[in-house]
Amino acid sequence: MNTHVSIFAGCALALTIAVPAGAQEADRSDWPSSFTVGTASQGGTYFAYGSGWANLVGEELGISGGAEVTGGPMQNMALVHTGDLAFGMTTLGPARESMDGANPIAPGLEMTNACAMFPMYQTPFSVTALSSSGITSVSDIPDGARIGFGPAGSTSDTYFPRMMDTLGVNYDRRNGGWSDLGGQLQDGLLDVIAFAAGIPVPAVSQLEVQTDVNIIEFTEEEQQQLLDAFPVSQFEIPADTYSTLTDPARSVSMWNFAVANCDLPASFVKAVVDVVMSDNERMVSIHRAAGSTLPENASRNTVLPWHPGAAEWFAENSDVEISDDMIYSAN
Repeated sequence: MNTHVSIFAGCALALTIAVPAGAQEADRSDWPSSFTVGTASQGGTYFAYGSGWANLVGEELGISGGAEVTGGPMQNMALVHTGDLAFGMTTLGPARESMDGANPIAPGLEMTNACAMFPMYQTPFSVTALSSSGITSVSDIPDGARIGFGPAGSTSDTYFPRMMDTLGVNYDRRNGGWSDLGGQLQDGLLDVIAFAAGIPVPAVSQLEVQTDVNIIEFTEEEQQQLLDAFPVSQFEIPADTYSTLTDPARSVSMWNFAVANCDLPASFVKAVVDVVMSDNERMVSIHRAAGSTLPENASRNTVLPWHPGAAEWFAENSDVEISDDMIYSAN
């Protein structure tokens, strides 16, 4: 068990720091003295977004908080379920598979002790290649192309190979952190990177500065094939996301949610949610993808049970109705 999240007794903090009013009223005697957020690889949106809100919450609540590099949503579900991490970030597809016992990290284990905390943003699925490759569409990807799908077990690695199979692409599968894969693409060691990450993806933005790239959209037919086969929604990557784009790029997306270990104190989780959800401009300053980190998007969760502390915050501060059967109960 991670010591950051397992020490609940005797860790009340002196309230000499300015904290939100709601947190001042809460009994902090059972709060952890520190917490860690499971993110994903450096160079991806999860790490930038997760590090930002971990630091923000830590500062606001007067608790030591930080982010940890992980393998992404599947590993985060496992680590939060076991309590090795207090918090994590996941997409709803991997969350569903984890709850059903289909997480490859622990096949057969139903990970039902990871609770929804707040909505983050949609993860678009997008394809990037060097302009010099001549690849401008999915159908241009040559047989046996070396495709980087992100870290093993990530949302991208879980779903994008299946998507490429559905679209008839024959490929050589590669894994790695986003920054590393971006370097391999630039060096000619990869032909394509298949990104599933909040936009703008830091690794793509960095590539644009260093070389010419093609950001490849799906055709309407390809988009419909993916909508029919996977738990995704229609999405357009706005033209102003990257300097490379002149028009919006057709894509599909999957919602991301922050998750908390279901056994964490309700008052603690409620205070964390309050910090994140009460000032969206502050979150957007951390990462542009947080423009969707809004109370009304809590309704997008149809998969995970809600942490009681989070459900209480949304009941008091939003119009989203969370049914009792969607709120975690230890009984």
